[in-house]
Amino acid sequence: MKRERLDFLADNPFYTKRFAFYVGKRCRSATIKDVAEELRLDWDTVKSLEKQYMAAQLAKAGKPRPEVIGIDEISVRKGHTYRIVVSDLVSGRPIWFGGEDRSEASMRQFYDWLGPRKSARIRLAVMDMWKPFRNATQAHAPQAAILFDKFHVMRHLGEALDAVRKAEYRRLSDKQRRYIKGQKYTLLSHRENLSLEGRASLKALLAANKRLNTAYLLKESFGQLWDYEREGWARKFFDNWRASLKWQRLKPYEKFAQMIDRHWDGIAAYCKPENKVSLGFVEGLNNKIRVLQRRAYGLRDEEYLRLKVLTCMLPPL
Repeated sequence: MKRERLDFLADNPFYTKRFAFYVGKRCRSATIKDVAEELRLDWDTVKSLEKQYMAAQLAKAGKPRPEVIGIDEISVRKGHTYRIVVSDLVSGRPIWFGGEDRSEASMRQFYDWLGPRKSARIRLAVMDMWKPFRNATQAHAPQAAILFDKFHVMRHLGEALDAVRKAEYRRLSDKQRRYIKGQKYTLLSHRENLSLEGRASLKALLAANKRLNTAYLLKESFGQLWDYEREGWARKFFDNWRASLKWQRLKPYEKFAQMIDRHWDGIAAYCKPENKVSLGFVEGLNNKIRVLQRRAYGLRDEEYLRLKVLTCMLPPL
């Protein structure tokens, strides 16, 4: 017995391919449950039709040939279960999702998937300061310059500022603590992102605590490091910034400065004109993935999550 294959049918023979693509397009902005209720379909049917749609999106996008990649990890469930996401920063889309954790062996899987010829085309790899990512890249794409992501560096500085805030809270009496209590995110946010009430709270906090005021101003000024176009000027700025920590008794900041010094090559790489890439893409993608995870809460199909991540930046069919 033979069954004729009809091009206009979906993988599910009860539906046409055009209908499957309509379902997939609806699922880009709605949950599987909502689409199933709207179209009066079974939940599993909607999910399978959406997976077919996403597979067609990937096939149309073609195989990637990246020159500039962004590497990051995402948590897929509780218990430090991570997967690695690699993006093509020139085309602006994720190209690989996989690994068992965020180890060097998992990072090596990406380069094995990409192949030695395409790995040799990579000229720049943007990542955080996680050593296994750096080791795997240097082993499989030694020609690539390594650039540490500004947002991850600033996150470390934010953690140092929060450590100063906690130390000040423990040091002060109950009466003085009232300016600090509940102001963590006010202190960590940029002033322009705060509401009028938040700015008033920040002003009162900085006026009440000299050490926090110093720590806050140092955090705000550090972002200037990425504005320099010559490594010598960037290094002079960092040395002056580090020298200003003297006598300030800001131990978390001193540890942060030591970390920057150890990883200086990966930060100074941004001064080169050919390395001026959009550093916000990886962080923006992470936020988008977190939204996808919230919409797919309770869904344990990792292949579905992989397709969602890889197609989230692709145009609809």
